[in-house]
Amino acid sequence: MKTRYLFFIWWIFCPLYAFSQEIIPNKITLRSTTALDNSMLSEIDLLSVNAKVASIITNGIKNEAFPGAQVLVAEKGNIIFHKAYGYHTYDSVQSVRLNDIYDLASVTKILGPLPALMKLVAEGKLKLDVPFSTYWRPWQRRKDKRDITLREILAHQAGLEPYIVFLSKVLKKNGQLKSRFVKTSKKNRFENEAYDGLFVKNRFNRKMYRMINRSEVSEEKKYRYSGLTFLIFPELIEQLTGVPYEKYVTENFYKPVGAKTLGFLPMTKGFSNNIVPTEIDTLYRNTLTQGWVHDENASLLGGISGNAGLFGSATDLAKMMQLYVQLGNFNGNRLLSEEVVKEFIEIQYPDNENRRGLGFDKPLIENDTLPLSEAYPAPEVSPESFGHSGFTGTFVWADPENQLVYIFLSNRVYPTRVNRNLYELNIRSAIQQVFYKALSLTK
Repeated sequence: MKTRYLFFIWWIFCPLYAFSQEIIPNKITLRSTTALDNSMLSEIDLLSVNAKVASIITNGIKNEAFPGAQVLVAEKGNIIFHKAYGYHTYDSVQSVRLNDIYDLASVTKILGPLPALMKLVAEGKLKLDVPFSTYWRPWQRRKDKRDITLREILAHQAGLEPYIVFLSKVLKKNGQLKSRFVKTSKKNRFENEAYDGLFVKNRFNRKMYRMINRSEVSEEKKYRYSGLTFLIFPELIEQLTGVPYEKYVTENFYKPVGAKTLGFLPMTKGFSNNIVPTEIDTLYRNTLTQGWVHDENASLLGGISGNAGLFGSATDLAKMMQLYVQLGNFNGNRLLSEEVVKEFIEIQYPDNENRRGLGFDKPLIENDTLPLSEAYPAPEVSPESFGHSGFTGTFVWADPENQLVYIFLSNRVYPTRVNRNLYELNIRSAIQQVFYKALSLTK
């Protein structure tokens, strides 16, 4: 009774503009089982966690790190915490809701092409340590690329260029769109919709592939993050499977785990969920980007890509991350090889000061020895944990050792991408640490 009274007091005095919606813990499960363990969070712990997370989020909103956010934590297959805070924009009109759909940005990499690549590796259709040019034939003609392996690529150890601004190829010097690449209405050979009323030439992807194929490669093999191959992975997946990339990942992963909102081009799906806006684009769409992919390179591919373009709700993200926590098994269904998942989530080149797994981000090397201000993510996560962040302000993390999933969603790029307070205030790691300490998972 005393605990409930304290919770009522906290409810009254919590900053109302930061609090939007919550669920009661342990009422939603990510797996079906007759013997779910109870969470280690007591009612008093939950009260403390509520207050600490609300304080961190409120500080973020005050400092305009984002207009709103939501946090989801699942333990042992149960969602034990899921709350929404703030608003979609700073005008405080539309509250953040638990079923809102977000532009996931680079989180796409580990939830789009990566599970497909894992499945293909398990089936023997891809091998990690043979030249990638075995599968992507144009690289056989490139001396600097012909021997690069898929393992090096996925661990960001290949020396590839980080990014190519393909938008520069479709814009004139005065900022107007080149009509030979982009039309303002759907026409024959212009069917890839980059935004409402903007249609990219169907074969523009070929130009992008050529530029990637011809891009420079560093002679020094060290950690250098690159998203270029994630732009070509969808084409490769279709070549190897005979199934369009979006259909392949939907049928093999999203549908089996029940992730109904996870996918591309949400504006075409007729969801009743609200889609959180991202940036007021001043580059080429010249309007608020909402429901269409924020990333320019993905948009020039018609919104379906491997580097970005995936949208989804927090609970659907949690389902896919739970699949990883359970090493490829979800609700008793084996969707991915346990052996392959274990290989992909391992750090690949620690001797080269490269923390990365295969496609997955990992904690900093010796992360547990660092203070929160220097760690990535929270210093308490296990070395076996993994995840990825997204440019729009998204973050997902899975910890098989502690059976924990952590999801943070925000639109930190609203109204502009120059806003970096989400990083400066270290909000995502600080919130993650709250749960590890509350669950006594500190190493």
